[in-house]
Amino acid sequence: MSTENEGTAVPPAPSAPPPPADAPAASAPQGAHPGSAPAAADPYGPPAAQAHHDAGAGESSSAPDPSWPPPPPPSTPAYGGDGGAGHGAAGHGGGGWGAGWGTTHQQPAPKNGRGRGGLVAAVLVAALVAGGLGGGLGYTLARENDSGGSTTVSSSTSGGNVKRDPGTVAAVAAAALPSTVTIEAASSSGEGGTGTGFVFDKQGHIVTNNHVVADAVDGGNLSATFPDGKKYEAEVVGNAQGYDVAVIKLKNAPSDLKPLTLGNSDDVAVGDSTIAIGAPFGLSNTVTTGIISAKNRPVASSDGTGSKASYMSALQTDASINPGNSGGPLLDAQGNVIGINSAIQSTSNGGFGTGQAGSIGLGFAIPINQAKYVAQELIRTGKPVYAKIGASVSLEDTTNGAKITEQGVGGTEPVDPGGPADKAGLKPGDVITKLDDRVIDSGPTLIGEIWTHKPGDEVTITYERGGKEHTTELTLGSRVGDS
Repeated sequence: MSTENEGTAVPPAPSAPPPPADAPAASAPQGAHPGSAPAAADPYGPPAAQAHHDAGAGESSSAPDPSWPPPPPPSTPAYGGDGGAGHGAAGHGGGGWGAGWGTTHQQPAPKNGRGRGGLVAAVLVAALVAGGLGGGLGYTLARENDSGGSTTVSSSTSGGNVKRDPGTVAAVAAAALPSTVTIEAASSSGEGGTGTGFVFDKQGHIVTNNHVVADAVDGGNLSATFPDGKKYEAEVVGNAQGYDVAVIKLKNAPSDLKPLTLGNSDDVAVGDSTIAIGAPFGLSNTVTTGIISAKNRPVASSDGTGSKASYMSALQTDASINPGNSGGPLLDAQGNVIGINSAIQSTSNGGFGTGQAGSIGLGFAIPINQAKYVAQELIRTGKPVYAKIGASVSLEDTTNGAKITEQGVGGTEPVDPGGPADKAGLKPGDVITKLDDRVIDSGPTLIGEIWTHKPGDEVTITYERGGKEHTTELTLGSRVGDS
């Protein structure tokens, strides 16, 4: 899904109040006294479960093939922390504060040899005397207060002098930021956007989302910039549309790269702290925090073009994720990568008159255990490998399960002859309700769960036929590539 935001500037307060009309303008020419008027300056989308990439939905097909490429799911959200769309900023001019504040004042003539100067001097003397009395009284009270113990506390250290303990957000961010990059991808025609990625190994491989670099896959420009400002040209090593994972490699990569430590997304629990790093709306090196709100959230997302969709059994977080966060790391409290920020659920429009959406606290990340496997395959062969059951299931939005369709895609058989589902005894019309212990409520959910496994894994399928429940063992097959 993708989102966008725009700030609105507020005119600054006047630097000084206007002079009172009856005050003399000493040593200044008569006439208008102008005010000052400083100018103010202002500062990436459809919805998940079906979510924006940051996830988006297209019309469902009655007989999609879960092995790939399935047709886009219904009500699929669009990319949401993503770089698929560009970002921008709007300027706001400041108002004319202070205009017309000048006044005209006629200096009175002195009389009896005594001018206003004498009065001014007297006032000044009185003020000095009062000031002296106040100062002395203040000093006396302060000294008496000190004898009773002051309640004011001053810090001996602050800012950069403070040692941040391991596990604090500041410490995790300081360690992880140098290994994250802001990615700029553009097609040969110049279209593109901004996203995020992180260092995967010392050879210069960077992991990100497919939708972040999609514009540069078939030519175009691709670069990665580190927080210290160092920028490197890059190339796409491999991309997986279905998983929404891609690997790029830096050209002339530095020798001191520090890969981020990968955690175990299976061990994550609801309520665990999360830290997201990215470039929301192009604001590089932004750190946000939250918790794991849910696990195994079925998310079908697309880039909004109505073409192929991505499916994931996602980690849900309320850490603020916006367009530009896509591809960035989702970290645990120890700084380990537990996911790749990929999609957000958002309202239909951003509410800022731009038609683009922003974070509403529903972000989705690809579990790192799955992303690691995909990235390693892309580095090894340049192509993704998908697990499959060898049957077409309906993508209709139901809560009853994933129904094997009566017809396959393009007139093919709904159950591949000799395929995994066929060998397991599944037939058209069967409704799959569980894969191992995971409840299956729809076709997209089944696809997302299948893709958390590897080809060759054995799974238990629970299904209904003729009103009766059955179980069967199935060994997942494989499919190479997105086409």
